[in-house]
Amino acid sequence: MTTLVTGAAGFIGCHVAQALLARGEAVIGIDNVNDYYDPSLKRARIAALAPDMRFVEVDFADADALTRALDGIAFDRIVHLGAQAGVRYSIENPRAYVQSNLVGHLNMLEVARARRIKHMVYASSSSVYGGNDVLPFSVDDRVDHPVSLYAATKKADELMSESYASLYNIPLTGMRFFTVYGPWGRPDMAAWLFADAILSGRPIKVFNNGKLQRDFTFIDDIVAGVVASLDRPPADNGELKAGGSRTVHAVYNLGNHRPEQLSHFIDLIEQACGKKAVRDLQPMQPGDVRATYADIAASQRDLDFAPRVSLEEGIPRFIDWYRDYTGR
Repeated sequence: MTTLVTGAAGFIGCHVAQALLARGEAVIGIDNVNDYYDPSLKRARIAALAPDMRFVEVDFADADALTRALDGIAFDRIVHLGAQAGVRYSIENPRAYVQSNLVGHLNMLEVARARRIKHMVYASSSSVYGGNDVLPFSVDDRVDHPVSLYAATKKADELMSESYASLYNIPLTGMRFFTVYGPWGRPDMAAWLFADAILSGRPIKVFNNGKLQRDFTFIDDIVAGVVASLDRPPADNGELKAGGSRTVHAVYNLGNHRPEQLSHFIDLIEQACGKKAVRDLQPMQPGDVRATYADIAASQRDLDFAPRVSLEEGIPRFIDWYRDYTGR
C-alpha cells in the first residue's frame, strides 16, 4: 500500500508520514516548503523522514506542476494535510488561502478522481464552528457562520468534497482538528510562541485576558485518528455518515474532548520551562473564538478514537523537544 501525503514537511504531515512508514507502508510526500514560517524547520522534518519517504517538492495549488511531479508515481490513497494555516494570517493575506486551500484542495480532488483513489482523508478544522456557542461542537451542528477566511476555506473544502463524493463516488473523509500541539510543532502556534517568549524573558500576549478555552490535542492522538480514518473509508451503502452525508463522505472531530483555560495552558508551560511568564493581557483578536470543545462520539464509534495524552503530560513532552531542537 502506497499513500501520498501532502504537507509532508508540515507539523501534522510529517508525523502522519512517520506513522505510516513505521507500519511498513510506502509514503510519497509532497510539499512546496514555503516561507510562511522558517523553511529550515520544514527541511529538518523532511530530513528526519529520509531516506524512508520519497519526497517531491511541488506546490499542489499549481495543477500543471502537480501533474508533472506525480507523473509515473503510483499510489493508492491520499492524506491531504497541506494547506495555508493560521487564522490571523488569513486576515493579512487572504489570497494565499484561496490559492492553497481552495484551488489546492480542488487539485487534490481531481488527482483522486483521475487516479481512482481508494480513499482520501483531508484536513478540515475546528475553526469551521465559528462563533457557535453550543458546546461541545458536534459534526451534526450547522457551520454556516465562519468568523475568519481560513474557516470559510475549510468549510468550502468540505462542501467540494461532498460534491466529488456524490458525483464520482470517491471515498473522502474530513478531519476537523482541534488545537494540535506537540514535538515538531509550528512556530506560529501558542505552545511555541509562549515557550520562546518565556525562555527569552519577553512578554506573552494573552488574548481575552486569558479567558479563552481550547480543546488542546496532542499530536500522537491526532495521528492515531488520521491513520484510523485512512483505514476505514466511508461505505457505499447509502446510510447516514458522520457529518450528515449519505454519500461516501464522512466528517469527524479529532479533539481531546477536554477544553482547558488558556491560563492553565500557560501555567504548564511555565512549569516545564522553569520560568514565569510576563503576561500582557489583551482583548479578543479578530477572527478568534472564545472556546472550542470537540464532541468525539462519532470518532469514538467509527474510528475507535480515544485521546490518551493529557495537557499535563503533553506540554512537558513538547518543551523537552523544543529545548532539544533549539538548544535552549
